[in-house]
Amino acid sequence: MHLAYRGAPFHGWQTQPNAVSVQQTIEEALAKILRRPVPILGAGRTDAGVNARMMIAHLDLDAEELTPILARSLNTIVGPDIAIYSISEVPDGSHARFDATERTYRYFINHLKTPFFNALSWFSPRILNYELMNEAAAYLLEVDDFTSFAKLHSDAKTNICDVRRALWTPVDTPDGVYWQFEISADRFLRNMVRAIVGTLVDVGRGKLSVEDFRRIVASKDRCAAGTSMPGYALYLWDVRYPYYRPPKVITSGFFA
Repeated sequence: MHLAYRGAPFHGWQTQPNAVSVQQTIEEALAKILRRPVPILGAGRTDAGVNARMMIAHLDLDAEELTPILARSLNTIVGPDIAIYSISEVPDGSHARFDATERTYRYFINHLKTPFFNALSWFSPRILNYELMNEAAAYLLEVDDFTSFAKLHSDAKTNICDVRRALWTPVDTPDGVYWQFEISADRFLRNMVRAIVGTLVDVGRGKLSVEDFRRIVASKDRCAAGTSMPGYALYLWDVRYPYYRPPKVITSGFFA
């Protein structure tokens, strides 16, 4: 299942007691249509408020249940903040989480006060020093232990990640006041991207030097890193598999 969602109305992807999640909403819709429980499992577990331009989930269906109108039927039930783009057959035993070879997140910052994108990107009235932020971000490709950016007391068995890209770039928009941070890795820890962005923003504000940033990474101490950034400006942007590539979805603006 190839889908996208706006994270604000949900308490994250994963089903949990006493809170509405994306997974729960889709599973309830599947049960209404197919008249039986159908568990789904996603490529990752986004936190409360975090968006997904692309999420991949797997589910087991009988042959007669995988109809051309199933995605359309789900879209009539799941509400306006979830879009089911397609449901496709993949090899038996495929796993949305464990088979993913790379995940990409983007974090958006804007420097223009506007009522239109404030809920989708983080507003900073002050222009940040993105040159220094990129110099600091480049160090993420040289290390593999991200304990300094890991959520405390999480259930992760290891904090080792292979970060393959970490770069700030301006977004190609007419006003030219948007920036995005793109980071790709084989896996991510809970809260990792928002903690990295918060610490890089401190570099861009001049509160930390590039050397300070490197020392924070090396310290393996979450308390030394910056504050986690708000989730509403973070997007799970892409998920890669060796056997599956979802069709391109036509979008606009900085979501293209």
